[in-house]
Amino acid sequence: MGLKGSDADRLAGTRIFDAQHDQVDPALVAASAAPIIAYITAHIAVTGAEGNACVPGAAVLVSDGDGVIFRNHFSCRDVGDNVVYRSTVLTDIDSAARQVVLIGEGDNAPQALLDATNSAVTLSAPAPSLLATLERYLVTGIEHIFLGYDHIAFLVAVVLWARRLVPVIKIVTAFTIAHSITLSLATLNVVVIPSNIVEPAIAASIVFVAMENFFTRNIDDRWRITFAFGLVHGFGFAGALREIGLPTNAVVTALAAFNIGVEIGQVAIVSMVIPALIVLDRLTAVDSAKPVRAATPVYALSALIAVLGSYWFLTRVLDA
Repeated sequence: MGLKGSDADRLAGTRIFDAQHDQVDPALVAASAAPIIAYITAHIAVTGAEGNACVPGAAVLVSDGDGVIFRNHFSCRDVGDNVVYRSTVLTDIDSAARQVVLIGEGDNAPQALLDATNSAVTLSAPAPSLLATLERYLVTGIEHIFLGYDHIAFLVAVVLWARRLVPVIKIVTAFTIAHSITLSLATLNVVVIPSNIVEPAIAASIVFVAMENFFTRNIDDRWRITFAFGLVHGFGFAGALREIGLPTNAVVTALAAFNIGVEIGQVAIVSMVIPALIVLDRLTAVDSAKPVRAATPVYALSALIAVLGSYWFLTRVLDA
């Protein structure tokens, strides 16, 4: 099992991860192996279909770049034909966490995606279908955008002056195309930028678009800046997807499904924000026949988003 160093520290209370260099310290991994192994061992189970436990061997933990690898073997001779793997690693403290399980060996071995609601896989069962993979990663993409408060803040800030559909379509399309490019490149390890650069840059983009609302109401040309910042946000999406992993036998399907899921989430958010703003226009309009966007709520929301973005920027820089 592969586990990111920062996650291992969260789970086991260790300090093996060096955020500045985005690496784990091999000496600290060796010294802190016991609590990490104890946590993982307590949160995984390998059994037969009837619940009979397989006999575990001696677990080991080794450093691997920015994470650690947990290794163990289980003797399942007496549990029947079907072997079930269960895991609540990470999901016991983070319901949005995901775990990819490799079923077999080699680059083309099938994989299963586990989460808080689906924590077990039968290892001897047929590999998940292409449709099942598409569904799982589609839902994961939707969940990620709704749980990504910084991405939501960016989307809200960028459409606060929008009163027509065409500029909104251009903004969302530009953002989608941009983050799709960098998401694909980063997930496939063609271009990789460390998270200690990407995450503060995402926060800075939020501050920029929020502050821009105080100086211009021109929404028609905003797709250009949204495209530029979409490239940055794509690296953030990729960081989340890399932690989940992609099934080697369905990389394109999973990547496309995740991207579509993110897009569905974006459209859903914008579809809620724009009507709410239009209703607000009508409620605050002096002339109900010709409602206009009042500056006060836009400035208030922009200021709030700018403060949040600044806070996220500072905390992410200090944590880097």
